Amino acid sequence: MTRFVLVGGGVATAATATGLREAGFDGDIVLVADEPHLPYERPPLSKEVLAGTYGRAEFQVNPENWYADNNIELMLGTRALTLDPGERRVNLDGGGSLAYDALVLATGVRARTLPGFTGERVHALRSIADSERLGERLAPGSHLVILGGGFIGCEVAAIAVARGVRVTVFDPNPIPLARALGPEIGGAMIDIHREHGVVVRTGEVITEMTETRSGVAVRTGGGELIECDELLVGIGSVPNTELAAEAGLDVDGGIVTDEYGRTSAPNVYAIGDVAARFHPAHGRRIRVEHHDTARRHGANVARNLLGASEPFTEEHWFWSHQYQHNLQSLGHYTGEGRHVIRGSVDERSFSVFSLEDGRIRSIVALDRPRDVMQARKVMAVPHEVTEEQLADEEFQLKSLLPQKAGARRSEVRR
Repeated sequence: MTRFVLVGGGVATAATATGLREAGFDGDIVLVADEPHLPYERPPLSKEVLAGTYGRAEFQVNPENWYADNNIELMLGTRALTLDPGERRVNLDGGGSLAYDALVLATGVRARTLPGFTGERVHALRSIADSERLGERLAPGSHLVILGGGFIGCEVAAIAVARGVRVTVFDPNPIPLARALGPEIGGAMIDIHREHGVVVRTGEVITEMTETRSGVAVRTGGGELIECDELLVGIGSVPNTELAAEAGLDVDGGIVTDEYGRTSAPNVYAIGDVAARFHPAHGRRIRVEHHDTARRHGANVARNLLGASEPFTEEHWFWSHQYQHNLQSLGHYTGEGRHVIRGSVDERSFSVFSLEDGRIRSIVALDRPRDVMQARKVMAVPHEVTEEQLADEEFQLKSLLPQKAGARRSEVRR
């Protein structure tokens, strides 16, 4: 292998490039990204960037000189138009093309849109340009309407309220965030938002929008007209699979890969948000849109490009900061299995464990980082635990870890 081409400008391709160089690969690495920016992290876009506390250098994955120092060829502001797996070539929008020995697709996702919801005061949040544009519009005293009470909507609401903006969130579900976090933590977070002044209207849909002389007006399913200054559409995302699909690669809710990151085309890999990868522990394909997973997935594929044949089986972890609260989730929460609450829901310091066959399958925690840290170690090894043990705060999760031989001998002597 002499040339690896990486398509995508996020943390996944940056982690792949870093992993290749750290492992001693001295061949060509070309990174193609359609945005004109160095690869950057996206979680700050709805938090620190929007709040104005981060400059661009603070959320770049690597500083600019790192790419030159490590002989990484950057083709920024360049879009990969078509892929020819037979010829092992990527055709670019400028008319040129790149030959490759192996290709890594990290084309990510784009914000889902609503037909007819367009205009100067209508926003999505996926890129640096999106975040900076919205941030410029969040004037104190203005009114922001957010469609969608997911992570993007809730994080933006928290920042906007702190900046003196009046915020109304619409979500068609009875408990926004419940699908990802469960009803207990989802409900607690909505209560927290309301206490900070956010108007959260659940079980309601917006059917249309019109531009007014001074802003935007949206109409609810019940016919009510709500006027606002700015409108954020945060209703999910769509994986960017077109490049792969048009080249004949298997696509099903993402670019289909095995546990090693390999697609249906020889020497073509897919990683990060766009990859619908087989997960051996779950026995099915999953697609995860989280920063930490993309970073670790990129590092894993770097090793596989160099011959490691190492499956990517780590449980995915994500976090969210809203107001003074910290949300964390580890594992693939599905709502299935037995659920055990550890801590106090009333005091808003609790974790929800998913338990199946005596094993922890996931944990979602509100202001309980210690639970997540210990569960991460436990979930990585064989273990057996009961509902009663998990619910008991006196029970040490770390006691589920295999004991070292010396510790066992010490127990025997005592």
